[in-house]
Amino acid sequence: MTPPELEKFCTSLKGTTRDIKWGNDLCYSVGKKMYCTTSVDGDRFISFKTTPEEFSELIEREGIIPAPYAARYHWVMVQNIKALNPKEWKKHIQKSYEMVLEKLPKNLRESL
Repeated sequence: MTPPELEKFCTSLKGTTRDIKWGNDLCYSVGKKMYCTTSVDGDRFISFKTTPEEFSELIEREGIIPAPYAARYHWVMVQNIKALNPKEWKKHIQKSYEMVLEKLPKNLRESL
């Protein structure tokens, strides 16, 4: 997934906001909770939240590692964009968004 494709897809998800954290990380969030991050220049990595089962499967692939500082929360870091095909990219980012969204307070979810 290229940086423009990532931007288009993430911003199409209802309630998504974006901001820069830690100097160089572009973060996509819903309800102020991150569900996907990438480098500002877009060519270094893309990270997202997964289920525990998907986490174990994904880190077995070449080009995908446990995300530094966030692996304990089942985040992965994709270092090679070809490690996932376009359909997989959308599936995993959508799932990350949904997992974060469902943890938000009900009134916040309903207001989005």
